[in-house]
Amino acid sequence: MKRSVWVISLGGSIISSKEGKINFLGKFKDTLEKYYSKYRFVIVCGGGDIARHYINILSREHKSENELSKAGILATRANAEFVMRLFGKEANDKLPKTIHQVKNNLLKNNVVICGALRFTKNSTSDTNAARIAKQLKAPFINITNVDGLYTSNPLANSDAKLISFISWRDFENKAVKIKYKNGQHFVLDQKSAIIIRKNRIKTYIINSRISDLRKVIEGKNFHGTRIKD
Repeated sequence: MKRSVWVISLGGSIISSKEGKINFLGKFKDTLEKYYSKYRFVIVCGGGDIARHYINILSREHKSENELSKAGILATRANAEFVMRLFGKEANDKLPKTIHQVKNNLLKNNVVICGALRFTKNSTSDTNAARIAKQLKAPFINITNVDGLYTSNPLANSDAKLISFISWRDFENKAVKIKYKNGQHFVLDQKSAIIIRKNRIKTYIINSRISDLRKVIEGKNFHGTRIKD
């Protein structure tokens, strides 16, 4: 039986946050292993605090936008190297740098881990994940440090309300209003919003609760945001 693929964007804030997510990462690995008989997974790792730290330093030294972007890419790959080792023999042993390499690794691994792929201006790891989901015709899960899309930033506004469902078009309209900057911190970036709308990719935004990850994979109701028509 041919196994379906899920693409997961794993926020760098989950991988390398100052508070640490050691318990989550172990449970995350164990949870995905339970689904290997039915599914394969591509995990795209973000840069998180490490990327923002490097970018802030380089920005103060007036480095170019290209240099800032490249520093962010290297941070995503450092996080991906760690996650790849966490998954061990079930995962690839070398980071793919192109979608073609991702596809090839899926032929022989239950899970494929990567950071950012080739350099593309004004892109994030979420853009890479959305492009991979497009190529694989796969649903897309974004695991981040908030429960989903809110009416405003929930980390800064306690009155922000969770948006449980939003159409592709409405989500894109919200995303494109936010000015891009390297290391930006939003549930999904502008390019990924356009990609998922144009290709009608079912997209789910959740926090790092394993119970919600299981519910999404199993098609059950979950606490987070669903993006589709």
